[in-house]
Amino acid sequence: MGTALVYHEDMTATRLLWDDPECEIECPERLTAALDGLRQCGLEERCLCLTACEASEEELGLVHSPEYIALVQKTQTLDKEELHALSKQYDAVYFHPDTFHCARLAAGAALKLVDAVLTGAVHNGVALVRPPGHHSQRAAANGFCVFNNVAIAAKHAKQKYGLQRILIVDWDVHHGQGIQYIFNDDPSVLYFSWHRYEHGRFWPFLPESDADAVGQGQGQGFTVNLPWNQIGMGNADYLAAFLHVLLPLAFEFDPELVLVSAGFDSAIGDPEGQMQATPECFAHLTQLLQVLAGGRICAVLEGGYHLESLSQSVCMMVQTLLGDPTPPLLGLMVPCQSALESIQSVRTAQTPHWISLRQNVAPVLSSSTHSPEGRSLPLLGESRTCAIAEDSLSPLLDRPCLRPNPPVCTAVALTVPGAALALPPGVLHQEGSVLREETKAWARLHKSRFQDEDFAALGKSLCLLDGILDGQVRNAIATTTALATVATLDVLIQRCLAYKGQRVLCVALGQLDRPLDLADDGPGKGEQRLMYMCTCPWCFLLRRRILWLNIRGKEAATWSMFHFSAPLPQTTGGFLSFILGLLLPLAYGFQPDVVLMALGPAHGLQNAQAALLATMLRSPVGSRILAVVEEESILQLARTLAQALLGETPPSLGPFSMASPEEIQALMFLKAQLEPRWKLLQLLHHNRDHQSLEINRSRWADSYLRKSALGPQRTVAGDLRPVGGPGFLPPEQ
Repeated sequence: MGTALVYHEDMTATRLLWDDPECEIECPERLTAALDGLRQCGLEERCLCLTACEASEEELGLVHSPEYIALVQKTQTLDKEELHALSKQYDAVYFHPDTFHCARLAAGAALKLVDAVLTGAVHNGVALVRPPGHHSQRAAANGFCVFNNVAIAAKHAKQKYGLQRILIVDWDVHHGQGIQYIFNDDPSVLYFSWHRYEHGRFWPFLPESDADAVGQGQGQGFTVNLPWNQIGMGNADYLAAFLHVLLPLAFEFDPELVLVSAGFDSAIGDPEGQMQATPECFAHLTQLLQVLAGGRICAVLEGGYHLESLSQSVCMMVQTLLGDPTPPLLGLMVPCQSALESIQSVRTAQTPHWISLRQNVAPVLSSSTHSPEGRSLPLLGESRTCAIAEDSLSPLLDRPCLRPNPPVCTAVALTVPGAALALPPGVLHQEGSVLREETKAWARLHKSRFQDEDFAALGKSLCLLDGILDGQVRNAIATTTALATVATLDVLIQRCLAYKGQRVLCVALGQLDRPLDLADDGPGKGEQRLMYMCTCPWCFLLRRRILWLNIRGKEAATWSMFHFSAPLPQTTGGFLSFILGLLLPLAYGFQPDVVLMALGPAHGLQNAQAALLATMLRSPVGSRILAVVEEESILQLARTLAQALLGETPPSLGPFSMASPEEIQALMFLKAQLEPRWKLLQLLHHNRDHQSLEINRSRWADSYLRKSALGPQRTVAGDLRPVGGPGFLPPEQ
């Protein structure tokens, strides 16, 4: 199964026939720009291309009244003056003699995509359509929208395929009030929308666009509105919304299908949204959604009025649906104060309706959750012997490496007989190894931990790591003995730091202690050791290139902002809160170049947990993961991990159960300790340094626009003029 691309060239036929500055941005070039971008990137040829067909009047009637359908049909015979007069009866709408045909094709494209996904012809897909649909209501056109394409698709999926739980994610910058009205009292459809709101001062100027509009009757809690009350929201704000609002609710809801109202006026450069999220962000949002509904995602184009931004964003989304690794995510991973306030308002409004939000309460600290020796943790830029200026740190901390699409997706080096027999197709069995002499040189400081047979496994692990670092292998699985697991992990860390200067995220499960010392160079360059507790600036900098999380035991503990441990949650709610509320915010904040995931003795992971953990870690690191598994567990986990690393949707964790008080306490303790450094953990800002962070965000956005092709412009051909708002200044002369 692959990815469908549904399109019909006739949908470019409608265009504005009179002067109207409000409506001129909804033009045919929007569709051709998106399609041209896919062709130029070689993405169209990788998709299953399907030609859209007109939706029938019966299918349109799933959402719209017969009288309204007849009215739109009548536009085929109206002249220009009559079309203009009819258009003025609606808000931000224009009709054209081809509107009825194009709008039926748009709705039909969404239906064809849903059919292709739910019959198993494809795994996911995108429908490139116009006119858009999410503002359209039962008996009214609105906001460029004629028929509500996504709502019709949802009704169709329920009626034809008997689906009982559908998630609609609307990331267009405008509130899709049409979808909200249609499903306002329907508990089978969870509708999530973020949108520019500005306390009701932005179109469509509706009080029901605010966070306290949660649905009616049986549908209470199934409408989730996240209002953005200022412009300039960026990558970190969008990620925070997903991690702290959408994904917790979505996992609890457990949808059978995900429909995306994919509007890209929420991307940087767009004159309507005036937001700062880069096209790469939509690759990450898409991949985060792919863990839901067995990966069944149907994205339908809505808005997007900056041609280059629209084209790039569509390409990023399609690349991700095709299974390509996510690109590096640029910018500061610091949500702004206004975004955090909006997120908190949504959580407050939705808490009565969702267990996943009720379990996140303030912790009560006890001796079982502690910072060793009771000492406070150093904040960013602090050292116990000297101060290190943030701008003097190595640029490697702030400049992520480019991530190519490696020729090999997943490779394995399994030393346990029979472990490779159950692996899925497409996995490369690694035969190569680092030379034995070189392997021993790297392991010279751990001789007591390695037996003779361990060197062969270590050599293969180093070879796999080299393939990942060199861009030849996307991710890999290796085995080691229980005795050699910690030493193997230490050697792998050293190799990362010495050869590529990588930021390394280590997720160690089980009885695995963090190495207290790290080599500052490769073999043959001296025996100097940098002790973990050393307070010199170089050691401080080196430690900040490694983020170590140990999942073990029953206690949470923090040794520094880069070294901490957490107990393994046993409930589904606790495990999901650990991943969404702690691990992913840390990973995105750290922006690692590679993840080392080690499953050591007594790791305690079930198959479904291991699959979800590996799957979620793929997003922030572009799938660059090396999983090291001790031999006793590899027979159980080899296939599960390989499937997850290949991009298959992880199995369900089972029925949702609320986190235990102990799990909540441990998680809240860690978040409270780590929030000062890792801003994506926060639900409300601490005011310290907030002003400087906001200035840095604005400067970064200005720089991005000036250096990229997304400078200030309108989409209308030949009309390049500045648009207002922060981050949208004209290029310097």
